[in-house]
Amino acid sequence: MRSSAGTVRATLAVIVPLAVATLAALIWMWPQAPQPTGAPASELTNVTGTIIAINLKPCPQQPAWPAEPGAAQSPGGTAPRTDADRCGDARVELTSGDDAGEVVTSTLPSGPGSQTFAVDDKVILLHAPAGPGSDPEVSPYQLSDHDRTGPLWLIAAAFVLAVIAFGRWRGVTALIGLAVTFVLLLKFLIPAILAGEPPLLAAIVCAATIMLAVLYLTHGFTVATSIAVIGTLASLTLTGLLAWASIKMTHLSGITDDSSLNLGLSSQINLQGLLLASIIIGSLGVLDDVTVTQSVTVAELAQANPAYRFRQLYKAATRVGRAHIASVINTIILAYAGAALPLMLLFSIGRRPLSEVVTGPIIAQEIVRSVAGTLGLIAAVPITTALSALARARHPAPDTGHDPDAGSFRPDPAEHTAPPQGRHRSRTPSGPARSTEGHDRRRH
Repeated sequence: MRSSAGTVRATLAVIVPLAVATLAALIWMWPQAPQPTGAPASELTNVTGTIIAINLKPCPQQPAWPAEPGAAQSPGGTAPRTDADRCGDARVELTSGDDAGEVVTSTLPSGPGSQTFAVDDKVILLHAPAGPGSDPEVSPYQLSDHDRTGPLWLIAAAFVLAVIAFGRWRGVTALIGLAVTFVLLLKFLIPAILAGEPPLLAAIVCAATIMLAVLYLTHGFTVATSIAVIGTLASLTLTGLLAWASIKMTHLSGITDDSSLNLGLSSQINLQGLLLASIIIGSLGVLDDVTVTQSVTVAELAQANPAYRFRQLYKAATRVGRAHIASVINTIILAYAGAALPLMLLFSIGRRPLSEVVTGPIIAQEIVRSVAGTLGLIAAVPITTALSALARARHPAPDTGHDPDAGSFRPDPAEHTAPPQGRHRSRTPSGPARSTEGHDRRRH
């Protein structure tokens, strides 16, 4: 069903100013490359290598843990035994860095939660340049982690192949949109916040740019996509307002751990604005899913039954939206619960009351994040559905004695073809079709 010229003009009247304003703000706020100041300081560098041998040794005696009220302790007040597979030295052949090709010795990390290394493992080592007065017998290389470059490339290749095999050209455009998203997040949003730009404003500009680029790249330059863009923008604005009001009501500062505290002290970043920015960026990915679905659903309903008017399109598409929202809300809650599972286990071990856990800054922040995103998601369904139904609905036709809502099926072309010569079929209201061939013969 082709959209009317008035619908196209009204859509362009909203999209074009939005795109121009977004592009201007993106150019104006784009962070400049930082200029190096002074001589570069000596820092730790990462190098890669392959373990060629491991020499296990007896683990040293661990000191006793200090007793803390309410803390879980092992019998006798001593620390748990260290895994014997984590004590000793490893010989590593370096594959990068200034000493590539050489074999170095590094102590295996044996602390609580440290990883277990084996021969032929690809590993990452920390290299600390030797300074004045350093012990020459101490290796400047220390095992840090496994090198996951190869497995991650394999996983990424499987993901790309699956997306292209199923989505074909639409899958290719979706991958291009994903690349645009990562570029904007890494090259614009994070540097802009670090450069001192307001986090909320930077997040709004970044979200609007991602929305325009990704939706049009993935779904094409159509009226349905434009309506999804408008619905996403309206819902995202509502989500930001709800998040801002919730943060003010709950007095959340954005400081929940040492990382956020150090970030606020070292970079002088507005952590409340950073929390708002994270809510907006996090909500965008779910909102465009709902808005595109609703817009396309209305378009397909209008195509299937061109006689549908606004009320019929809105009611039918809203039923689809309710089912979609019911499943997406559960997805959001489970995603946040899965991310906070270690924290929930820590609270359970400490046997803190549920009311104290929920009202703490960490859990309260996740509650505000999920509630604001969910309310914006719910609002996206009626907003986008109404806009799309208004653009696709058939306007009432003049009264010609024909009911346009009587049905949407077109007449069968076979009914308008001429019957074969010599044989005519007549249809009576009370019985099946009868042949008139005998009547024709008697006339002649």
